[in-house]
Amino acid sequence: MAQIAVIGAGYVGLTTAACFSSLGHDVVCADIDEERVARLERGEIPIVEAGLEALVREGMDGGRLRFVVGAENAARSAEFAYLCVPTPQGDDGSADLSYIEAAARQIGPVLPSEAVVVNKSTVPVGSTRVVERVLGRDDVTVVSNPEFLREGSAVHDFLNPDRIVIGSDDQSAAVRVASLYIGVTAPIIVTDPPSAETIKYASNAFLATKISFVNAIAAVCEAVGADVKDVVLGMGYDKRIGHEFLKPGPGWGGSCFPKDSRALVHIADTAGYAFDLLRGVITVNEDQFQRVVAKVRELAGGSLDGVTVGVWGLTFKARTDDTRDSPALRIASLMAAEGAEVQAYDPAVKAPVEGIAPATDPYTVCDGADVLAVLTEWDEFRWLDFDKVAGLMRTPRVVDARNLLDKAALERRGFTYTGIGR
Repeated sequence: MAQIAVIGAGYVGLTTAACFSSLGHDVVCADIDEERVARLERGEIPIVEAGLEALVREGMDGGRLRFVVGAENAARSAEFAYLCVPTPQGDDGSADLSYIEAAARQIGPVLPSEAVVVNKSTVPVGSTRVVERVLGRDDVTVVSNPEFLREGSAVHDFLNPDRIVIGSDDQSAAVRVASLYIGVTAPIIVTDPPSAETIKYASNAFLATKISFVNAIAAVCEAVGADVKDVVLGMGYDKRIGHEFLKPGPGWGGSCFPKDSRALVHIADTAGYAFDLLRGVITVNEDQFQRVVAKVRELAGGSLDGVTVGVWGLTFKARTDDTRDSPALRIASLMAAEGAEVQAYDPAVKAPVEGIAPATDPYTVCDGADVLAVLTEWDEFRWLDFDKVAGLMRTPRVVDARNLLDKAALERRGFTYTGIGR
C-alpha cells in the first residue's frame, strides 16, 4: 500500500483518488475550494459519473480516502503526489500552467525525500521539466502518467484501461509508479516524458479526426443519396478502421477534444511544423455545428427568426453533466443568434447554462415547438411517447443530430424527420 496525495478534486483528481483508494492505497485528496472539500467529506459527489459515488464512499468508510484543503496538507507524508489541476487554454491554444506551478510550489517544501511527483492532467510537452524547476528538489522525481478517462465511464476506464503510459527518465521511478497499478490488467508503456505527453495529445487528436471524418462522410452521403449508417457499418468491419468513433453527430466537444486539438496545433506550430491536417479536422467540426443549424432552419421553412425550437440535450455527451464546449450549447446559441426561441431539456442539467433555463421534463420543451432538435444521445429520449410529442408541437418536425430515434416509427406518426447522413 502506497501513500498517495492527489492535488485537485475535480473530474480527473476525484476519479484518480477514488480509484487508487479502491486498489488499496492510502489516498489524501486536496483542493483549494473549501466548500467542495466540505461536500466531499459529507460524501456528496459534485459531478455525474457512473460508479464514482460508491467508490468514494467505499474509500472513506475503509479509511483509505480523505479530503483536505490545501495541497501541502496532502503532500507531507506522500510517497507519490499526483497533480490533477486545471490547465486552462489561451486563444492561441497554449496552456496556462499557473495552476500546475502553484501546486508544485505548495508541495515542494513539504514533500518527503524520494517522493515522486506525477503529472496526471493533460499538459504541454515539456511540462515535466517545468514542474522539476518549480519544485527545486534534487531528491524528488517528476513523472508523466497521462489520464485516458472518458466522461461517463471514467471509473471503468481507470480500472480497466487500454494501456498505462508512464514517462520518466528515471527507470526506478517509472517502476514505482507502475507498481501503483498492481491489480489492473493492461499493457504498460514506459517511455520518456515528452513522448508520454505527446501520446495523450495524439490520441485525442486522432479520435477527433475520426469523428470529423465520419461527419464529412455523412455530408457526402446526403449529397449522393447514400445512408451513412450502412456506409460506416461497411467501413468498420475493416480491422484497420474499426467501428469506434465512426458515429456521425453534431460535432465533438467536451473538456478534452477541443482543448487538446488546439493545443497540439499550437505545440506543432511552436516546434516549426504546420499541422494543417488537424486544422482541417477542427474546421470540419466548426462547420458541423452550422450544418445542424442549417437542417433546423430548412425544416422551419428557411428562417429561424421567431421559430420555437425544442432542444433535447445540453451536455456534450450522455451520462455526464458536463456542458463544457458542448456542441448542443453551441448549436443552441447559433440558433438563438438567428432569432429562434430555444427551450431545452437535459436530464443532467438543472441550473441555467449560457442563458438557457432548462425545463424539468422533455415534453415541456415540445409544447408549441416548430422543430425539435435532438442534440445529446441520452437513451431515455428513445422511449418517450412520440404521439404525445406530436400533439404538443405546432408542427411535428425533428432534426435528430445523433441519429438516435427510429426514423420509420416517427414518420409513421406523421413526423418530418431529418438525421445526419441519412
